[in-house]
Amino acid sequence: MAAAAQNGPREVGREEARKLIDEGAQLIDVRADHEWEVGRIAGATHVPLPEIPQRLGEIDKDRPVVLYCRGGNRSSMATEALTDAGYDAVKLSEGIVGWSGDGLPLEPEGGYVADSGEASAILQAQKKPSHS
Repeated sequence: MAAAAQNGPREVGREEARKLIDEGAQLIDVRADHEWEVGRIAGATHVPLPEIPQRLGEIDKDRPVVLYCRGGNRSSMATEALTDAGYDAVKLSEGIVGWSGDGLPLEPEGGYVADSGEASAILQAQKKPSHS
């Protein structure tokens, strides 16, 4: 069988992602604000998916980039966008869900994986104490 054409973005598992990060790769979280606030992978930079085109200048083109989201859809889009722009970009397979499922650490202490989507953003907002 001939080598398959690259279908979608390159993916790395958690072990390979940790190795890349240890060797100097940038870790970028492309999830929404409310997801970032409640739990994220230590050392990550927050660049929500819709902001990637405007914030490319903040990402070092000379260093590999590992992107993640909750499960993989948004990081796939972000990885393709960065690869098209000339970055050495890969996505973290299974996102933060897989990371946390493996018992790997999240920030802040007691951090957890938020649900994605509008409804959970509203629920999160309702849980916050109101300042009246």
